[in-house]
Amino acid sequence: MKPVIALVGRPNVGKSTLFNRLTGSRDAIVADYAGLTRDRHYGDGRASGHEFIVIDTGGFEPDSNSGIYQEMAKQTRQAVAEADAVIFVVDVRAGLSAQDHDIARYLRSCGKRVLLAANKAEGMKDGPQLAEFHELGIGEPIPVSSAHGQGVRSLIELALEGFEPPEDDEEGSGADDADDRPTRLAVAGRPNVGKSTLINAWLGEERLVAFDLPGTTRDAIHVPFERGGRRYELIDTAGLRRKGKVFEAIEKFSVVKTLQAIADANVVLLLIDAVEGVSDQDAHIAGYAAEAGRAIVIAINKWDAVDSYQRERLQRSIEHRLSFLKYAPVLHISARKRQGLGPLWKAIDEAWASAKRKMSTPVLTRLIHEAVQFQQPQRVGIYRPKLRYAHQGGQNPPLVVIHGNAVEHVTDTYKRYLEGRIREHFKLTGTPLRIELRGSSNPFAQKDA
Repeated sequence: MKPVIALVGRPNVGKSTLFNRLTGSRDAIVADYAGLTRDRHYGDGRASGHEFIVIDTGGFEPDSNSGIYQEMAKQTRQAVAEADAVIFVVDVRAGLSAQDHDIARYLRSCGKRVLLAANKAEGMKDGPQLAEFHELGIGEPIPVSSAHGQGVRSLIELALEGFEPPEDDEEGSGADDADDRPTRLAVAGRPNVGKSTLINAWLGEERLVAFDLPGTTRDAIHVPFERGGRRYELIDTAGLRRKGKVFEAIEKFSVVKTLQAIADANVVLLLIDAVEGVSDQDAHIAGYAAEAGRAIVIAINKWDAVDSYQRERLQRSIEHRLSFLKYAPVLHISARKRQGLGPLWKAIDEAWASAKRKMSTPVLTRLIHEAVQFQQPQRVGIYRPKLRYAHQGGQNPPLVVIHGNAVEHVTDTYKRYLEGRIREHFKLTGTPLRIELRGSSNPFAQKDA
C-alpha cells in the first residue's frame, strides 16, 4: 500500500504550495490569503521510486471549539489519523507563534512520525532564524522552499524512510484497463445547496466540511469512491455566485477551479435547492456544463422541505429556466436524510453511458432517411436540402455528422427534430447531442467562363 503523508500547520505557511510541489500539479488553490484551504485534499506523488499519497489540510487550530474552524480542525485530525507520516509546516519568515506550539503539542500526543518543515527558507539554510523552532520539541527543522522547490526532495525522502517501494508485479495488470478509469462526477451548484452534505452521505462519513454558511467549500475537492463494483472520482466544487457577488479574490480563484472541474468531469450533477428554487445562477452553471459538452443530471435537494404548491412552482421554473436541458433527467432527493440516492446513481450511470454510446453508420443513415420521409426539410427559395447519409463523428458528447446537399439551408428547428429522432432510437439521456451538417462541394463552382 502507498504510504500516506499529511501536511499540517497554521494558516498561510505554504502547505498547499508544498502539496502542489509534491504532486506535480496545481490541484490546490494557492494565494497569499490565510485560511484558503478548508477541506482535506488528496493527491498522488512520486519520489525516488516511491509512490505516496499526500493530504493537504486547512489551517489547524487544535483548541478551536466553534464555527467553521472547529470543522476544519476535525478534518485535520482525521488526516493525521489516516497518515503514516506528518509534515508539520512552519513559516521561517513569520517566526515561531503560539499556534505553532499548540499544533506541536497535539502532534506529540498522537504518536505519529513527524517531520518539521521550515518553509520559506530561501537563502536561510544556515541562518539563525531556524534555531527558535527547536522549542517545538518535534526535532531538527528542515529548511525548504515550497515555492522554489529547494529542499523538498530531501524532505520527502526523509518522510518515506522505512517504506519499501512497491513491487512491479502488478504493472502489467493495468495495461488493459484504459477503459476502466473511474467516472469523474462533479457536483456543482450555488453556495449552500448541500453539495458537501450529499458527498458525505454517499461516503458515509464527514469527509468534507458541511457547514451552514454559503461558500464553505472554496476548492474543487477530489474524492475516490466505489459503488457496486464501479469506480468514481467525486468532485465537490465551490458554489458559483453571480459575478456581482464575487468580491473576494479567494472566491474568484474558486470560480476558476469550479469551471475547470466541470470541464474535466465526465458527468456534472447540478444540485438545486428546492427551498430557494431555480435561479439565473443555476442556469449559468448548467450553461457552462452544456457548453463543455458534459453529461448532466439535475438533482433537486431538500425536496422533503417543500409542500405541494412549492413543488409545482419549482417544476414550472425548471421547465422555463432550464429549457435547454430537456434531455437531462430531474430527480428529487434529500441529502441530509439520504432519500432518493439510489435512483440518482442510476441516472448518473445512464447519462455517462449515453455520452459514450456508439452509433453505427448504417443505423444512423437509415434513421435520417426515415426522418426525411416523415417530414422533409423546409424549402428555401429554389433549394430544398437533401440529406444523404450520416455517421458518428465523436463521443462524449456524441457527435453525428450528416452529409448532403444545400445543408446550409437546414433550419435549427429541423435540426432539433433530427436530434429528437436520434435520441429516441439510441435512448440518449443526460448528454448533449451535437449535429454537424456537411455539404458536398461543387468542383465547377469557381470555373466561370
